[in-house]
Order: sequence, then C-alpha cells, then structure tokens
Amino acid sequence: MVTTYISHLDCGLHNMGPEHPESPIRLLAIARQLERTGLKDQLQQMQAVHVLDEQIQLAHAPLHAKRLQMKLPEKGVVYTDEDTALCPDSLHAASLAAGSTIMGVNRVLSGKTDNVFCAVRPPGHHAEHNIAMGFCFYNNVAIGAMHALQQPGIERVAILDFDVHHCNGTVDIFKDKPEVLVCSTFQHPFYPERYSEIQRPNIINCPLDAHSESSCFRQTVETYGLPALQAHKPDLILISAGFDAHWEDPMADLKLNEEDFRWVTQLIMDTARIYSKNRIVSVLEGGYNPSSLAYSVQAHLEALLGY
Repeated sequence: MVTTYISHLDCGLHNMGPEHPESPIRLLAIARQLERTGLKDQLQQMQAVHVLDEQIQLAHAPLHAKRLQMKLPEKGVVYTDEDTALCPDSLHAASLAAGSTIMGVNRVLSGKTDNVFCAVRPPGHHAEHNIAMGFCFYNNVAIGAMHALQQPGIERVAILDFDVHHCNGTVDIFKDKPEVLVCSTFQHPFYPERYSEIQRPNIINCPLDAHSESSCFRQTVETYGLPALQAHKPDLILISAGFDAHWEDPMADLKLNEEDFRWVTQLIMDTARIYSKNRIVSVLEGGYNPSSLAYSVQAHLEALLGY
C-alpha cells in the first residue's frame, strides 16, 4: 500500500492555552514517534494546503466562517464556547486542517496514493452545519466528503468515526443525505449529547458504556458498523480517527488500546478493498495523552501501509 501523510507545522500555531488538552504537543508527539520508529520514511509526505471558502460552504452555512473570522482576536484567546477558543492563528490552522482533507481526497481519487492520513489540528467532527464547538471550527471530514461527491464516479461515501466522543457535527451535516453513511462508536452518556439518538438509515450510532473494553468495541463494530458499511458499498471511505478511547487517555473512560485501532483500521481496509478501490482518507480527531496518541497513530499507519 502507498500511504500519504499530510500535515503542516502551522497546525501547531493554534494554541488555546497551556492547560488545554487539545494542544500543539499532540502533533509533535506523533512526529517524534514516526521519526523514532523509522515509519516516517515509509510514507509519502506532503504539506497541507488551505481550504477555499467555497469548499467550507459545502458543509457549513454561508456565514459560518465569516462569523468565526469576526471573533478572531488580535492577541490572546477568545472562547466561542466553554471549551473552544480562538487565538490569532486558529483559523489559519483550521484552514490547513480542512484543506488537508480535500487534498487527501484528490490524491486517492486520482490514483496517486492508496490511502491518506491527515495529521492535522484543530479537529473537526463536533463542528455542526452552523456551530463551532468541542475544540472544532470546520468539520474536516464533512468538507472532504462533500467535495468527493462532486467528483466523477463518486456516488456514495462512508465516514467511520471511532473517537470516544460522538460525531454530532458530522451527523448534523449528513442526517438528511442518504448518499453519506456515518457510523460512530462512542462513549455514552457523554459529551456532546447532541444527535446521539437520531434514527436514520444512513446514521449508525453505536453507543458504548463507560469502561467498555476491547471485546465490546469489536463486537459492536462487527454487529452494527461493518454490515452497514458493506451494505452502503461506498466509493470512498473517510475515517474520523480519534484515539481518545485509549485506556490511558485522560478525557474519557473507554478501555481500548492501540491494537484495537490497528484492528478496526484493517477491517475498514478490507471493505475498502472490495468496494472503494482501497481509497481511504483518515483525519485525526481526538487523543489527548501524547504517548498513547503517538503509539495509536503508529498502529493506525502501519495498518494503512499493509503491515
């Protein structure tokens, strides 16, 4: 497998303060692990590019980006909700994060690579059509999915989300778009408690009790997520790759480990091989213990590479 790794140093400029868990340290930890293990040399490496305003509007309300720009501070931070803050460089980084997903979609659809991992921040899956929340400003995977649907030969897209938090933003954007399957495993009850109980044929919500372990996660994916994915027959698969369901992560209470992320990635790849011409674009979401995040991303990337 040929795997492209898309990132940008400027994603580290988004800084919500020294105590905030969604920290620039996250990307540094991943980069150091890839360097230390030599995995970096096995990847096609590319720099992210900025998203265009019209591409943001594929998934968000016309004034969504403008409202965020009006709140952007000249210095310090301004909170958009109780745990999401803008600093002067936040939207610069968010534009690169969303742009990386567009870039990844273009690369897999053009056949230049088999799959892509976007090591970017801020994350995106909590950003709704008209609301920035939960550390997220633009919904990166949603923008990528909508862009993909505009390309020839792409009629159905699937988004798989294994972040510990439910992907309320992604569900909000696609709840009435049957051409996009959204399948999410998440701790419940837990943040954000929006859209987690919605019933749609294309929305597969898979709640997990706090302290659920590997066996419960794997059984849930095999029972609900995998059949839905196979039935949808996607032309392209996107992954909201959150690694905060790891047992060492401080932000939640699931008990997964890096081998679970390897397993679910391989399962997705098996489906992509049958229906999607191997085309997968994975985008970083959560993961707030730098060490467990780095090891989990390593396992995810090794699976994408076919190791």
